Amino acid sequence: MTGRTRPREGEDWLIRTLFALFLLAGAAVRFWRFGSVPEGLNQDEAFAGYEAWCLLTTGRDSLGHSLPVYLTAWGSGMNALESYLMLPFLALFGRTALAVRLPQLIVGLLSLPAAYGVGKRAAGRWAGLCGMLLLAVCPWHVMLSRWGLESNLAPGFLLFGLYFFLRGMEDSRWLLPSALMYGLALYCYATLWPFVPLILLLQAGYALWCGRLRLRGREGLWTWLSAGALLALALPLMLFLLVNWGLLPELRLGPFTVPRLVVMRGGEFSLSRIPARAARLLDLLRQQGDGLPWNGTERFGLFYYGTLPLALAGLAWAVREAWEGLSLRQIRPAALLLIQLAAGLLQGLTIDANVNRVNSLWIPVVLLAGLGVWVLCGRLDPRTLAVPLLIYAALFVRFAGYYFTDYAQETRSHFGAGLEQAVDAALSRPGEIRVDRGANYARVLFYSGQEPGEYRDTVRYTNYPSPFLDVEGFGRFRFLTGPEEPDRACVYVVEQGPRAETLRDAGFAVENFDCWAVAYWD
Repeated sequence: MTGRTRPREGEDWLIRTLFALFLLAGAAVRFWRFGSVPEGLNQDEAFAGYEAWCLLTTGRDSLGHSLPVYLTAWGSGMNALESYLMLPFLALFGRTALAVRLPQLIVGLLSLPAAYGVGKRAAGRWAGLCGMLLLAVCPWHVMLSRWGLESNLAPGFLLFGLYFFLRGMEDSRWLLPSALMYGLALYCYATLWPFVPLILLLQAGYALWCGRLRLRGREGLWTWLSAGALLALALPLMLFLLVNWGLLPELRLGPFTVPRLVVMRGGEFSLSRIPARAARLLDLLRQQGDGLPWNGTERFGLFYYGTLPLALAGLAWAVREAWEGLSLRQIRPAALLLIQLAAGLLQGLTIDANVNRVNSLWIPVVLLAGLGVWVLCGRLDPRTLAVPLLIYAALFVRFAGYYFTDYAQETRSHFGAGLEQAVDAALSRPGEIRVDRGANYARVLFYSGQEPGEYRDTVRYTNYPSPFLDVEGFGRFRFLTGPEEPDRACVYVVEQGPRAETLRDAGFAVENFDCWAVAYWD
């Protein structure tokens, strides 16, 4: 089941050297200035970090649920796995961006050798190197690895599930870690819940058709153990759906809670607007971006402009491989990669897509592009791979230079650079703290380390119940809704701009912290 092309005699050292270089380059661009670029925190990663802080210090989430299987953040919830993965890093490094982002970094780094393993099994070690390099230097994947959006764990866990499933076709014992990875993917992103079972059914059906998935004997035992592990991981989320559909009361499973959300978002999936969503998905692929600076860059696209034709070449080769494998009843790893691609496309047809909402789609596209490079350049003579690999290396150097300079400056306001220092400065002074609503209450919760019990006792909402709760205030903090007369008894945390100037003109002392300012009567 490994690829049909093998390295020529004496090429092992070159392949090993390139593997190490690609891994080192991928690690370097993900580690360099990690935690400070982008500077600040996105509101989603801040809330995931605050939930993790609550779990670490109290064993409960921000609304008081003991070890919930799904977080109740925002009112309509948040995927829980990333917050749980943050716990050891918060214990080690405290409430820092480093601690919040380390789980994503680790998953991103581990994705690189997993990409090599999938490509190697599809078409040999040179193909594996092509896929690994394209993922290592991929702008979308570099950016994904450097900040902590909880749903962005999903592509990595889907890739791990596929990699271990392919190994399970060689040795059935690897089916168990595959099941664990696919089960954990369910805790990365709720919109995957219909599609992970689809992926597994198609993979298992294909493997059964080819005679590589056993249901009896010693190999069959591993199959059933893996199925049981997957069911055990999925069961709490099945109960979660029943609770939030009103069919069951809120449940406790030992120390874990199956919580009832303030509002259950059930309208994200729909089959009513497939043509419009297909057009949107096509735009995302063609334009390589959605205009959101934390998902990609207009200058370089998601995976560099010119990569899509390579992905189409890889797709054509993979389709032929899959058809041949079905006809001969032989496992072809490319067919399993196509299953993940198809699931990502179906996801994009049933939800209103942007880059992070269909994040399961992009690793299959990049790996197919790696196969396309191999098909067009390296299939007959690996030496011809030097040209595309050097082109991608040059693009990567340009992207890295842009990311750590211009991009770092362009995104400072998006991630609230300076807000942490501003909140700390405000807390050092007495009185009510009035905060610009642009700060977002999740970031204030995380930076202030608001005690969870006090938060629950004092939080005031402007729109309860709602799938996206808007907070009027909690503890010492109140969020500004519009212009108001400055109050000398209060401390203000405001964005640099007109409100800061108004406070300065009113006689307040103003301290600047990057994109934010603290004003107080001195």
